[in-house]
Amino acid sequence: MAEFERQIFEFDPEKASANLKKHGVSFAEAMTVFDDPLASTLPDDQHSEDECRFITVGASSRSRILFVV
Repeated sequence: MAEFERQIFEFDPEKASANLKKHGVSFAEAMTVFDDPLASTLPDDQHSEDECRFITVGASSRSRILFVV
């Protein structure tokens, strides 16, 4: 498990719109997963050799379980 300080998220409005259409989840809702005290965050070593990536699973502010990459 990894621990993180509060992060500032920036996102592309076009990608956010596409994500909402494809997955039915807004980036704004996805960000709330990081407020879940029971969320689990693990390294995502399989999807990047150039940067540190993580996967977080937790409950959103709408009480939906989300998988955030």
